[in-house]
Amino acid sequence: MKVTVEPDRCIASGQCALLAGEVFDQRDDDGVVVLLNENPPPDQAGPVHEAAKFCPALAIHIEE
Repeated sequence: MKVTVEPDRCIASGQCALLAGEVFDQRDDDGVVVLLNENPPPDQAGPVHEAAKFCPALAIHIEE
């Protein structure tokens, strides 16, 4: 799995960091998404897919 994010689309809702905190974080100054691991391990697949699904800005993309 490869994960990419579009910080310019991010509206800083924080859903990604809440659902998959080992893969996503937020910048301190404005809350925009920070990708911590673009190739997360298989055990993170579920949370990463949930984060992408619930991202209100559709700023998370996953390639299998």
